Amino acid sequence: MERRTIKIAMNGVTGRMGYRQHLVRSVLTLRERGGLDLGDGTLLWPEPVLVGRREAALRAIAGRHGLEHVSTDLEAVLADPEVEVYFDAQVTGAREAALRSALAAGKHVYCEKPTASRFPAALELARLAAAAGVKHGVVQDKLFLPGLLKLRRLVEDGFFGQVLSVRGEFGYWVFEGDDGQPAQRPSWNYRAQDGGGIVADMFPHWEYLLHELFGRVRTVQALTRTHIGRRWDEEGEPYEATAEDAVYGTFELEGGAVAQINSSWAVRVHRDELVEFQVDGTHGSAVAGLRNCRVQQRAATPRPVWDPDRPSAEPFRAQWRKVPDDGPPANGFRTQWELFLRHVVRDEPWRWDLLAGARGVQLASLGLRSCAEGRRLPVPEVAL
Repeated sequence: MERRTIKIAMNGVTGRMGYRQHLVRSVLTLRERGGLDLGDGTLLWPEPVLVGRREAALRAIAGRHGLEHVSTDLEAVLADPEVEVYFDAQVTGAREAALRSALAAGKHVYCEKPTASRFPAALELARLAAAAGVKHGVVQDKLFLPGLLKLRRLVEDGFFGQVLSVRGEFGYWVFEGDDGQPAQRPSWNYRAQDGGGIVADMFPHWEYLLHELFGRVRTVQALTRTHIGRRWDEEGEPYEATAEDAVYGTFELEGGAVAQINSSWAVRVHRDELVEFQVDGTHGSAVAGLRNCRVQQRAATPRPVWDPDRPSAEPFRAQWRKVPDDGPPANGFRTQWELFLRHVVRDEPWRWDLLAGARGVQLASLGLRSCAEGRRLPVPEVAL
């Protein structure tokens, strides 16, 4: 097979997500497998260029994985004609300027979300990418998780009939950082002045999941809370949490279904998985998580009777049937990387672009505004 190298500038790989999911479990895994088979006798070989501000950290990562290219000069990397793709997994506040530079340099861009801190800026990025004529994409990893792929299959097969409601629960307890229990998330996540907050983090996820599976979000009403007001940073110093750590959202969807999703970093898990969605329809219901999905059809639905004076004898969980796996589960981040690289090199279909990313930023902005104003808000359709 012929091997074709594609050079990818990867900015933000010193962070948890950029390193684990995008570098190690996606790009480096493709290299370990010999490259990405394009199906035409070509193996695409991704060659990462590690970019960031901390040279020592970048060189440590490069040495650990046998990589050659490291730089703290983003402009010089973007000026290199051999670099075809720019990827960004930086903190949100740094992303917009870097994406603007990459688009101005004519690079294809792929990035984490949110794409910008404000909706007008996110929409402007989509317009700049369209004007530049480059390929562009936004990470929407949860669409490629095994449990949600099964849920998509049920939707496409008409299993639910008319979808009535979607109820989602996401979250886990993030330790405050004291008493020898390190926090599982970086401290900037809890500082509004640094772009933190669970609304900006999670509403973009909920936008693309609801949009792709059930229909466009037409209205949003949200209530936010900062449940834990004092936390400790990476140096063990206390700080005031100025960003919300929980949000309780209600969304009206195109077609009339109602979605309610609770997101919290201050909740203890009493679910099978860290995120679960229950979908109820006229013909059946499903409960899907990251990996598993269970269903109950109309014909198999029991007839519960409310009796507060006697313990229930109904084995409710046992009455649901597990949806079988389609095969060994693939890493969702790597799956989307493969699709994006095929889109760049072979112009294969792709719809998770910067305009889709702008919709996520719009929903987060409207969610925060809804809470501030104490009312439900319409979500206008987004277009270039």
